[in-house]
Parts: sequence; C-alpha cells; structure tokens
Amino acid sequence: MRITLGVTGGVAAYKSAELVRRLQTEGHTVQVVMTRAAREFITPLTFAALSGQKVITDLFSNAESGDANLESAIEHIAVAQRTDLLLVAPATADTLAKFARGLADDFLSTLYLASTAPVVLAPAMNVNMWQHPATQENLVMLRKRGVRIVEPGEGYLACGMTGPGRLAAQDEILKAVREVVEAQQDLAGETVLVTAGPTCEDIDPVRFIANRSSGKMGYAVAEAAARRGAKVILISGPTALETPEGVERVDVRTAEEMLRTVQARFSPASIAIFAAAVADYRPAEPSAAKIKRTKEPLTIRLEPNPDILATVAKDKGDRLVVGFAAETDRVAENARKKLTQKNADLIVANDVTAEGAGFDVDTNIVTIFSRDARDLPLPRMTKAEVAQRVLDEVLRLRGALRSKPASHRAGD
Repeated sequence: MRITLGVTGGVAAYKSAELVRRLQTEGHTVQVVMTRAAREFITPLTFAALSGQKVITDLFSNAESGDANLESAIEHIAVAQRTDLLLVAPATADTLAKFARGLADDFLSTLYLASTAPVVLAPAMNVNMWQHPATQENLVMLRKRGVRIVEPGEGYLACGMTGPGRLAAQDEILKAVREVVEAQQDLAGETVLVTAGPTCEDIDPVRFIANRSSGKMGYAVAEAAARRGAKVILISGPTALETPEGVERVDVRTAEEMLRTVQARFSPASIAIFAAAVADYRPAEPSAAKIKRTKEPLTIRLEPNPDILATVAKDKGDRLVVGFAAETDRVAENARKKLTQKNADLIVANDVTAEGAGFDVDTNIVTIFSRDARDLPLPRMTKAEVAQRVLDEVLRLRGALRSKPASHRAGD
C-alpha cells in the first residue's frame, strides 16, 4: 500500500523517522510530506534516506528561487491520486484546525483536501492545547468525516507539563493503520466488471453518433474497487482518461463491441457495474465512404442498440448488478422502473441537468435505488466519493441478501 506520511512541526517529529522504517517493514511504500515547521526539528534528507522516496516540502517547488513549474503546481493532485492512506504523525493543533476547517495553505493541507484516501491522524501537542475547546471541536468534526484519530498518550511533555498530548506509541499508530487498511480491503477476492465512457456509432468513416459522457464516473468506480482489493476489469468506450492503477482495461468503440466484450468477460465477475453511457441507437446503414455535403436534407435511419444491462442481467445468477441512469425528468420513477425491467440490484440515478451533476464534471448528485426498496439520496460530492458509496451499498445489499433464509432468496 502507498502511504503518504505527513510530518508536522513538533518535538515528536523525530519519532516519525522510525515510523517510516516500521511501515516499510510491513510492506508499505512511504512518501513523506513535511511542513515548514517540521523542518525545524528534522531534515528532509533523513526521511529521503529512509524511505527512498522524494520528500515533498513545498506546495510550489523552488518557488522562492523562481523555478516553480506546472508539475510542482499540481503535484498535490498527483500525490493525492496515488495515495492509499494519508497518515499524519505528529499532527499539531494547527494541522487539526486546517483539516477541520478546510484551509489549504501548504502542501499537506492541500493534499488532504484533494485526496479521497482514508486518513489517520496522531496528534501531539501541549496538554492545554489538546484540551482546548477549539481543538476538541476540530476533533469532533474530523471524526464525523471518518478521520481516524489515534489519541495521544499521557506523561511528561517536552514543555515541562504532565498530561495528555504526547505522540501515541508507534504500536498504537501502526495498529490503527492496519485496521484502516483491512477495512479498505473489503472487496478482496471479488472480481468487479465495470463499463465506462460513451460509445461511438459510425455514420461514415469521419462522423459518428456519441454523447457527452467523459467516463469519469465509471473510472472512479473502477479505481475505488481496485483500491478496496478487487480484481477490476474496466471495459471502456473512447475516453482520454488514464487507466487507474491495478485495473485491467479493455477498449471498445461501439455498443455491440461493448456487449460482446462484457459477455466474454462476465463469467468470473462477482459484481458488475454498468456506468457506461451506451448510445441507444446506431445508424442502420453506415456509409463506407464519407458522405458528401449537398444542399439537400440528409436522412439517417437509426436502429436500436442492444440493451447491455438488460441482456447481461437476465442471466446474472448470484452476481450483483448495478446500473446507472442519467435522467432529465421523473428521476425516481424512471430509476425504479429500470431497476425492475432490467433485473438490476441497484440503480444509481441522477438528473444530468442539475448543476454539479452533469457530464464532464468532477462531482455528481445521485440517488441509489436498491432492490430491497432502500432509496439513498446523496448530496453533491466528488465522483470518487460517489463511487465509494456505491460500493458500500453493493456490500450492504449483499450482506442483507445473504442473511435472508434460502426460501426467501429463491423468490427474489
């Protein structure tokens, strides 16, 4: 697992060097991010030598010398995308406040906002700072967001006071990391098939029918499933997106190609998630040569494409099948109808006309409709976050179905 270790300014920063070694012993790759204050207590060279990785110290590399470039300006995004877990040890009161309030004035705080990976914080500070109502309020906010807090230990502090505030023992920090890692591997042993992107239906060699799908939602699902331990097969229509790490990608162009590929790869899948925006129609007689422009109207006869979700789901067996529904009106009505007609287990529906939920944006606003009559409306969130919630619902539904008596399951 790729762990980003944030080191912030405090006497306990020197303990993070040993933490790097112990994380590596457990098989993790560790990249260290240091705040400016942390460099007053320990040098970046120490962490670079221990981790074998570049140590990041500034939001803009060499900004003071005028050598900052585009790569350094967006590096926090790249690190955020490849991080499986963000661990900050020690985490100062200042860092807790920045994370809780969404401030982003250095690399570490910006990385925290840009990452969807789980977060573990091990605070260390003066006892009065730890007990201050502002700090405690920030901790409550962070816990509500799912951040794991490793409580500081009690004892004699560097400031001369005694009480809670010293960095937790490394065994406690490592235990928290293990628990978070194990929780994030809840799809280990599963094979997840995901479709994504548009399909292109040729009119002639230079023109085609397509839609505005960017593929971002399907790719986010594929990446999330891989991070949670699944073997992922991504069947993608044409898109400029990069293949998520650890994902097997198969490129297709048309709806018919996508259906054939899905059918060929469906057998080993235990979960199938159909996020592709498949064209409903294709030209009935595509031209072998470019159609020349004339002053006369052009009529193109369209014929329906295969319904990939319905075709595959009718023979799904014990697999869980998830479909997506991009709607412009009567979202709930259409989604529930699709859930039944297509024999799906979940339908993830959205109104593509709503701000922040349409095509080619990084956010979405969806409702997840389930075969067990649970409707889960979600607020606007990133597509990466939506992907996690969809996978959570898949596992919830699987658990609910497995807990039912066999006689009840047979009638589903």
